[in-house]
Amino acid sequence: MQQWIFLSIAIISEVIATSALKASEGFSRLWPSLIVLAGYSIAFYFLSLALRTIPVGVVYAIWSGAGIALIALVAWLFLGQSLDIPAIIGLLLIIAGVVVLNVFSKAVPH
Repeated sequence: MQQWIFLSIAIISEVIATSALKASEGFSRLWPSLIVLAGYSIAFYFLSLALRTIPVGVVYAIWSGAGIALIALVAWLFLGQSLDIPAIIGLLLIIAGVVVLNVFSKAVPH
């Protein structure tokens, strides 16, 4: 169970860091740049902890899939990015892939 908490922290930290990238304006603004650096540092640290017990392919699939979906949601809610029907369908397919991997794959430790 602890490995899933580590992975969740990694995903959330990565989403925060990626969301702050735009505000950093190419790392020319201090506080958003520090958020980016701290977020990615935390993300990779907790990702490494999750990798102690979860296979790397599974961790990366979940991390990247959930990260993509959450970043798209954050961009839509807070940054004014529009999502058309194909984008929404694609995001739902990514989420479905993460769910299938977690629920049905024998490669995922439960």
